[in-house]
Amino acid sequence: MQGLRKTYHRAFGRGGHEALRGMDLVVPSGSAFGLIGPNGAGKTTFIKSVLGIVRPTAGTVRVLGGSPEDPAIRARIGYLPERLHLPGTWKSPAFLATVARLKGLKPDAPALLRLLERVGLSDAVDRRIGGYSKGMRQRLGLAAALLGEPALLVLDEPTDGIDPMGRLEVRRILQEEVRRGVTLFLNSHLLAETERVCDRVAILADGRVLREGRLEDLGRGGARWRVRFAPGAQASALVAAGFVPVGGAGSDATAATNVQAEGARDEGVYVVDAADVTVLNAALDRARASGALLVELRREGADLEAVLLGAVGSPGVAA
Repeated sequence: MQGLRKTYHRAFGRGGHEALRGMDLVVPSGSAFGLIGPNGAGKTTFIKSVLGIVRPTAGTVRVLGGSPEDPAIRARIGYLPERLHLPGTWKSPAFLATVARLKGLKPDAPALLRLLERVGLSDAVDRRIGGYSKGMRQRLGLAAALLGEPALLVLDEPTDGIDPMGRLEVRRILQEEVRRGVTLFLNSHLLAETERVCDRVAILADGRVLREGRLEDLGRGGARWRVRFAPGAQASALVAAGFVPVGGAGSDATAATNVQAEGARDEGVYVVDAADVTVLNAALDRARASGALLVELRREGADLEAVLLGAVGSPGVAA
């Protein structure tokens, strides 16, 4: 997607709402990609543009190497909408058979039953859909999206209404699809689920992409490492080596005067900034040379909620 813009004009041409404002985004093939952002960010408009439901005001959209309006491209996409409308009087096998025909597929009754079993609905095939819970309806929508082994899965709130055990099952299915080579595009307000499923995310706000990249890079606390040393380490020597006690004021002389109390209170936990592993190991060598024994080392990072709030800049937004 390049330069994507979409303006919804009001009646009689009196102004309008610009939902997308020059959005640029590339989703790598075979990735598990998450789209997050506050309400009103333009996520739904973007998804509808990808699916060819909404025609952009400006910009270009390429999906699976072609136009989203091409029926051959659409046939390779599986879609689960946020608001799923299902025929209440039907049963799930009949519904999937109809969806298969709409996709140009020949219904295969045993295969449809296997698919329903895969999403956890094998015990409900003889029940009418109108009696399904919200979570069961979501599972059926996921089964419909999986029909025909699509190359791209676009899922809008796929675990909405599903209990925690069900989310584990859905997550397993999505991970299996990604391993199969499917490109997964996920829009969810459940940031923890996005973190568990996706390897890349984009943060959308006010119709623009604010940040995009691998989760491990976006959540990285700069190049900061959290270090724990065994009791008995000389705190002043560690500060001189570049380590700052958790809660400390820095690696200057002021921090050194208070570091004994800080180090004791935090049980030998420090942080160190290192641009790369060479710099990190040099700092650790200096610490070990002073007699310090390394107990724990891990990279500091932020969860997806912190990354989102940091990018959007307001603690009051809702994803």
